[in-house]
Amino acid sequence: MREYLYSLATDRRGGFIAGFLKILLFILSLIYGLAVRILSFIYQIRPYRLDCKVISIGNITLGGTGKTSLVEFISRHLRQQGHKVVILSRGYGGHKLKGFPDYRTMGDEPYMLSRNLVDIPVVVNKDRIRGSKEAIHDFQTDTAILDDGFQQWRIKKDLEIVTVDATNPFGNLRLLPRGILREPISSLKRADIFVLTKVNLNPDTQNIKSILNRINPEALIVEAAYKPEGFYKLGESRDALMDPEGFRGRQVCLVCGIADPQSFERLISNLGIDICLSFRFPDHYLYTQQDISRVIGESKQKGVNTIITSEKDAVRLSGLSHKPADVDCLVLRIRLELFQNEIFIKRIHSLY
Repeated sequence: MREYLYSLATDRRGGFIAGFLKILLFILSLIYGLAVRILSFIYQIRPYRLDCKVISIGNITLGGTGKTSLVEFISRHLRQQGHKVVILSRGYGGHKLKGFPDYRTMGDEPYMLSRNLVDIPVVVNKDRIRGSKEAIHDFQTDTAILDDGFQQWRIKKDLEIVTVDATNPFGNLRLLPRGILREPISSLKRADIFVLTKVNLNPDTQNIKSILNRINPEALIVEAAYKPEGFYKLGESRDALMDPEGFRGRQVCLVCGIADPQSFERLISNLGIDICLSFRFPDHYLYTQQDISRVIGESKQKGVNTIITSEKDAVRLSGLSHKPADVDCLVLRIRLELFQNEIFIKRIHSLY
């Protein structure tokens, strides 16, 4: 049902029934938009001020815009500069307050961050204010990074960063559930920095920049791409990377349960790798042993013995660690590359 509604919101489904449902969704989007405007207005009258610097990283649309990679990039940089950083996340499907080492209770993205940033606390709490108070008390932090914080109107922010997917920046410009906008596009005037992500998949960003400049002429706009660093074996060290060039021409099966599977597939394809099978699951999908057996079975029927997945999926695919000996399961590791890195970092440093 969720996938069907998303196909309607992105206008990928036509026909009489779809057209009728889109009318109903449009009416619901009007109600949703009114509720968002009222809540954001009320919460922004007197937002709560934390006893530390607050950097928010979020987006205005559904789907993967690359904000988690940016959270990791900024957190790691500030930690290297000597700052005491904590990441505050609402999580997805998680409910534990602190970094409990299980993606089922913590959420896959916070869990992935906690594994990649072992010296930076990741605090998960649906109540961000309560979670931030405990984080400041427990870790004596001087910087809190709000993961997916653009719609967190209750907290006063020192820097508002919004990631925008260059391959699909605003959808059909309609609010949920008729479109993919989580807020009216005019709310982008709150942003201090726009980071256009995935520009390697859509280098023509001039039209997007024109729209952003009309809405918010004062905001800094930088571009970013997600570059493949290499592959590592699922369940083994993430530092033992294999050069992607060694996989050029190899036939593989892809498995992903992320918001933007097309971008993942294009990254793999651009490496010269032959995608024979691609299994797309819903975002944050909890894999079962039956799913894993089906993936392996269909891969072997095609004569494919290499399965590739994303880092986000890797934390939910632990069952593949017990795969047959003649099947390799690899994880693609990517890195964030900011094209205007110096001016971006300078803006971050201006907070202190």
